[in-house]
Amino acid sequence: METSSSESEKHAKHVLCVGAAVLDTLFRVREMPCGEGKVLPYAMMQIAEGMASSAAYAVFRMGGRASLWAAVGDDETGRRILNDLSESGIDTSGVTIVEGAQSALSTILVDDKGERLIVPFYDHKLHRNKRACTASDIAAFDAVLVDVRWPELAFDVLNVARKIGKPAILDGDVASVDTLEKLVPAASHVIFSEPAARLLTGAERVVDMLPCLHQRYPETFIAVTAGPAGCHWKEPGDATLHFEHAMRIKAIDTLAAGDIFHGTFALAIAEGMSSRAAIRLSSAAAALKCTIFGGRLGAPSRSEALAALRAWCEQA
Repeated sequence: METSSSESEKHAKHVLCVGAAVLDTLFRVREMPCGEGKVLPYAMMQIAEGMASSAAYAVFRMGGRASLWAAVGDDETGRRILNDLSESGIDTSGVTIVEGAQSALSTILVDDKGERLIVPFYDHKLHRNKRACTASDIAAFDAVLVDVRWPELAFDVLNVARKIGKPAILDGDVASVDTLEKLVPAASHVIFSEPAARLLTGAERVVDMLPCLHQRYPETFIAVTAGPAGCHWKEPGDATLHFEHAMRIKAIDTLAAGDIFHGTFALAIAEGMSSRAAIRLSSAAAALKCTIFGGRLGAPSRSEALAALRAWCEQA
């Protein structure tokens, strides 16, 4: 007997994503500009995304339920962000609308190598006041994933989630050292970008970053992603260094690849997958995203990611 879509949705794991919601304007260019002058793009797109928002979309695309806690201004941009994300399958009922604030905006150049240049604007008023976060607020979710863009709220969410036994996952992207040192101890799982891990440790090689981070946070799952160079991690209470290769692809657009990785990982952990299985699935999803221009819109479905993963493993 087949399971109906409504029944599948009812049993899908529910992930709360906390942090950035931004209206991005993407321009595709042949080469990244250097110096002053005029740049003529050959493709353009506007889309609501941001680290937490794109991760939430990955949760949805992977078959989970996604809710977003973020902040937008009471302006046309904010309404567009909410509409775009809601139409993308994300529950935005927990988003804070801040009177008198400007919604976040970014202009992004993506070149033919898939690399990007990002110019973001965040109004400090957006995060001036944070919403309440209690055990009853978090109890409905199977895992939480926070980014570094709203650290005060992220800290509360991580702490509450851990206290009630939920996976508390931090997207450890580049931020001030103070912010990272505040958030990391509150998390059960931290996935660092390579630049953020370098900022905290001063090490140049990922294999040198992990022992330092594990020594500081021995009871936390710590991973460092390095794009095409793969992902290294250490399990709580275990000094063993683990590694998983990244899929080989031709990158068209790397924007939101890390966010797709994090959202997929959060859902996989909520589902009870092992760390290695979660990282493999997340790596496949992130790699497939990089083959499509359009930021988070390149996020694959669960079936697409699993098919690519099977093909990759057969070729290995």
